[in-house]
Amino acid sequence: MTTHSATLREEIEEMIAVGELKPGQHLDETELATRFGVSRTPVRETLIQLASMGLVVIRPRRGAIVAELGPQQLVEMFEVMSELEATCGRLAARRMTPEEQQALLAAHQACQDARDAQEPDVYYYKNELFHEAIYAGSHNQFLIEQTRNLYRRLRPYRRLQLRVRDRLATSYHEHDGVVQAIVNGDGDLAEKLLREHVMIQGQRFSDLMSSLPRLRQDAA
Repeated sequence: MTTHSATLREEIEEMIAVGELKPGQHLDETELATRFGVSRTPVRETLIQLASMGLVVIRPRRGAIVAELGPQQLVEMFEVMSELEATCGRLAARRMTPEEQQALLAAHQACQDARDAQEPDVYYYKNELFHEAIYAGSHNQFLIEQTRNLYRRLRPYRRLQLRVRDRLATSYHEHDGVVQAIVNGDGDLAEKLLREHVMIQGQRFSDLMSSLPRLRQDAA
């Protein structure tokens, strides 16, 4: 993959993640080509890549749309996500180097700053870095790749979760327990806390379901 095509994929992926391109929205190749100053060929190739990642659905003779996840799919995917992250946490508690622990603490502090500023969009990006630090600390490349792949598919929905009332404060509080468990080398506790942190159930499920229309509004 060329650097240019990788950048194009990243930019369209980011537009999906932040809701600029919404679930179910039609992706016009000509429009995207004009926007990014490229021909339709790299756009088409990029959409195929995004379809292989589960972010886009290509429909025969009708073009591509942003993938749309139903409630049951979301529950199942978050269930798997929680197990992947829990495993990353358990391994990170055993394997993180002192330097990696410092990187995790720095990411945690950045989340605190965003929480204190009540900036959900800033927190969203700092939160990604926080979770990425835990993935890296697992020192299991296959696990890291699988976790990142699913995280990508859930990005718009994880971002939406952070807009629920008091979720920033709750998320940070949950992070705090995870950090302490990892730094203390308590793999079982880190695993348990991360599973609970990512899993959507009860009120958290209801909040996400009620927020979905906001994600889909204005979709073509």
